[in-house]
Amino acid sequence: MTTAIEPELVHLAAHGDQAAVAALLTNVRPGLVRYCRARLGRVGGAYTTADDVAQEVCLAVLKALPRYRDQGRPFSAFVFAIAANKVADAQRAALRGAAVIDADLEQVDTAPGPEQQAVATDLARRLSVLLHRLPDVQREIITLRVAVGLTAEEVGAILGMSAPAVRVAQSRALSRLRTLAGDGLDEVAA
Repeated sequence: MTTAIEPELVHLAAHGDQAAVAALLTNVRPGLVRYCRARLGRVGGAYTTADDVAQEVCLAVLKALPRYRDQGRPFSAFVFAIAANKVADAQRAALRGAAVIDADLEQVDTAPGPEQQAVATDLARRLSVLLHRLPDVQREIITLRVAVGLTAEEVGAILGMSAPAVRVAQSRALSRLRTLAGDGLDEVAA
């Protein structure tokens, strides 16, 4: 969802046009998956939980769609507000240990080997530590702009900021990340 969704498509979908609903979800889902994967990361070497949360967001959007009213903000602001809540729910569930992952033991394992997983997991952990050193708004801006690929205007609408303010905050966040990374990722993790 890197381009604005046509208001007419949203209007038709909100009024029950099944083709419009399908087109809307086709447009929205890839950005949601990227957002959820960026916010939740890998569990057990896979993105299963993040993909499940993205699916839950799609279902929640479908459920809320008949009640959606255009209030002058992009439809993506509506979608990512739902996504942020679902991600927070998933993070709380993970902290409680409520997330259960079913593994299909009959399926061939095509995942990277243990060494590759260890390197990728370590890098992801280090990047996560760096991102968590940023203020919440800057972390959200980086996630939406870099991982999801939204424009500054779309992120601004989601976060209630102007596009120039988003760009300034993104620049400051990236500068801070460069400083932290320059200090050494091992020192950041400590």
